[in-house]
This record gives sequence, structure tokens and C-alpha cells, in this order.
Amino acid sequence: MITLKTTDELAQFCQMARTKPYVTIDTEFLRERTYYSKLCLIQMAVPGDGDGDAVLVDPLEGDMSLEPLYDLFRDTGVVKVFHAARQDLEIFFVEAGVFPEPLFDTQVAAMVCGFGEQAGYETLVRKIARQGVDKSSRFTDWSRRPLTEAQQKYALADVTHLRVIYEFLAAKLEETGRAHWVQEELRMLTRPETYTILPSEAWRRVKTRTAAPKFLSIVRELARFREGYAQSRNVPRNRVFKDDALVELASTKPSNMNDLGRSRLLLREARRGEIAEGILKAIELGINCPPDDMPKLAKRDDRSQVNPALADLLRVLLKAKTESSGVAPKLIATAADLDALASGERDVSALHGWRREVFGEDALRLCDGRVALAANAGAVRIVEL
Repeated sequence: MITLKTTDELAQFCQMARTKPYVTIDTEFLRERTYYSKLCLIQMAVPGDGDGDAVLVDPLEGDMSLEPLYDLFRDTGVVKVFHAARQDLEIFFVEAGVFPEPLFDTQVAAMVCGFGEQAGYETLVRKIARQGVDKSSRFTDWSRRPLTEAQQKYALADVTHLRVIYEFLAAKLEETGRAHWVQEELRMLTRPETYTILPSEAWRRVKTRTAAPKFLSIVRELARFREGYAQSRNVPRNRVFKDDALVELASTKPSNMNDLGRSRLLLREARRGEIAEGILKAIELGINCPPDDMPKLAKRDDRSQVNPALADLLRVLLKAKTESSGVAPKLIATAADLDALASGERDVSALHGWRREVFGEDALRLCDGRVALAANAGAVRIVEL
């Protein structure tokens, strides 16, 4: 196994990779104690079975620059292959503001090719590469050095088997004419806003049971403070305070340190000092928010307008469509998408691109009462009205 530890070594491998049709890439990182992921290891492989065709890149050794890798990312003549790429791409975007182009995600491709929802790497290795995966190093602390031989082999397998998986799925997509479906999905993964969390918008990630504007105003300010604090100090947001504590604070509205000390869910560290002061200030801002500036839930988050019978019919239609197309249901439409359709909303992803072709057009006809569903010999069919 070859481990690259200098910029020159990385540059030589990347230069060689730029002569190949594709390169498979994976990363190992830590995020339990930080807001942003700490990159610990990069695995790369190109077509071939030589010793130099698959390497580990150790960014923790020495003073390595990853700029040769980013140059490879920018080379549109080489496909960059990942599995479940979102977290990997976030690392590179935060670090250098760069996305690999063109990108291929084998998890997305597998969903389009009939391997179910969020097919795991191990599953694809077993079903496509006909190999097993050694799980013994799964919970490794990848920041510790030296890495054992077993850990290096485990890491390298994440990109060597990926070559077989990529070639199989790429051929399958070409055969079925669905390659553009995957590219539509990957556009979301290469949008900067996918990885940019603005403190002012962080409240939308908090699940609440009430849509009262005054309550949401306090939730927004608490979430804004927490996100900004976590980002500036590079600590996980839950280390500041957790969502359940945030919702409790928005409900009880403590106005001083004594009130704050009565919270059941707030971490001890958040009951004093800078975090406590930030919490009290955020609650004050939320309470005094002008009515015109109070947040409101998006229409799709208001379930009171959902027609439950129509939502159930849409679920039946989706199941029928996924069985006939072999595409994972969640990739076509989420439960929230179906509820939104049943409430009259039409700005949902299921009505755009390839999804409209597979499901959306018939879903609209069902919502408009132009078609019905019927069971026939165990299968669901569409009946024109």
C-alpha cells in the first residue's frame, strides 16, 4: 500500500490520474467534537490493478497542500467517483470552495438502477463486485497515527471496489437512458447553498409542534445565536444546547439567570457565562420581534391543509410507479412532497425534470380527478376518467 505524504507525491499521482477516464475518491474524517469536519485521510484509485493505481493520501503528515487534488477536481476530462458524496464534498467546499467536475455518486446511481433507497457501500460491494467488506476498522479514530495495516487496507477498499461498482452502474445507466436522471440529482450536491448554513436560517432545521409566529420568533433567535456560536468556535451545535432544550427555552421564555437555571434540558455549561447571556438576549429579541418580521412556516410545513385521502392515493400511485420503474421511492418523492401535493402545492421536486415523467404527470392528473386507481391481479393500474 502506498501512502502519499508530500505535495509533490500527490501532484505526481493526480497528474497520472488526469490521463484516466475516472478516479474513485473517498475520505475519512472526524466530526464528533467539531462543527466542521476534520479531514484525516483521502483514498484514491484509478482503473488498473497495479500497486500505484490505488493510494492513500495523508493530509495530517507534514505540510501537504491539496491544491494538486483540487486541480484534478477542476479537470472536466476525468470523472470523479464517490459513494454518498455529500459529506466528502462539504469538506472540500469548506476547505477550498471547489467541487469535483464531473461528479458521479454511486449511491444516487444505485437508487436509479433499482438497488433501493440509500444503498450502502457494503451492499453494492456484495451485489456488484461480489466481494466482502472487512468491518473491523469501521470505528477507527482516523486522526491517530500511525495507522495499522488493517486500517489502511480497510480505507483503501473503499475506493478499489468502487471502480467495479462505478463501471457497472455507468453501463446500466447508459443502457436504460437514465444517466441524465443522475446528473439532475447531482446538481444539488454541487450547489454552494447545500453546504452553507446561515445562522438566520438555522431555525428551519428545528422541529416544533406549534406554528405560532411569536414562538417561532424566539426559536429563530435562539437557533441564530447557537449556529453563530458553534461556527465561530468550531464546536458541534448540540454541544451549545440541543434542539429539545431550544424548544423548551422558547416555551418557558426565561428572562434572567435564575429562570435559566430551572431549565430541565439545558446543559450545565449553558447555564452560565457567554452561552447563558446569548440565550437570554436571543429570547428578548424574539419576544420583542415586530409582527411584520415574525417567521412563518412554509405552506408544506402546515399539515392542516393536507387532504389525507388524496395523500394516501398518491402514496399508492408512487408505490406502483416505483415498482414499474425500479427507482427507489424516496428518490422520486418524499412523504413531505406527497403531503404538499395533497394540500394543493405545485412547487415540489416531484413535478420537475425526470420525476415529472416517471410520476409527476400522473400525480397531477390524480389530484385533478382526471384519473383513478384500480387494483388488477395484485397490481395497481391507472384508469382514465
